[in-house]
Amino acid sequence: QVRLVESGGGSVQAGGSLRLSCAPSGNAFRAYTLAWFRQAPGKEREFVAARTWNGGNTRYGDSVKGRFTISSDNSENTTYLQMSSLKPEDTAVYTCAVRRNWVLSTTPQAYVFWGQGTQVTVSS
Repeated sequence: QVRLVESGGGSVQAGGSLRLSCAPSGNAFRAYTLAWFRQAPGKEREFVAARTWNGGNTRYGDSVKGRFTISSDNSENTTYLQMSSLKPEDTAVYTCAVRRNWVLSTTPQAYVFWGQGTQVTVSS
């Protein structure tokens, strides 16, 4: 049914910016809550940001608060993660996820559909 595809990752120097995109493919998108997670090698998946599809509720992880912004384009069923003032510790594989529930969650177990991830590398 629903499949997610991320794009926009790459390699940047510290202090730079990147914008990640997450869009559905295949059948119609029916998500209610959108989220971004990241995972570095040997580390657990970390919550980055989440947003209800209508924008009624937004939440960020403490490590990215004030630097990252999550948004969505309802007409294209696409979510974006704008990342600014990037730090080397932001290096990870970033993955988008959705759940069919209006209650925002910061835990990976709450999300059913996942993308394959896109690599973000920040050099000092």
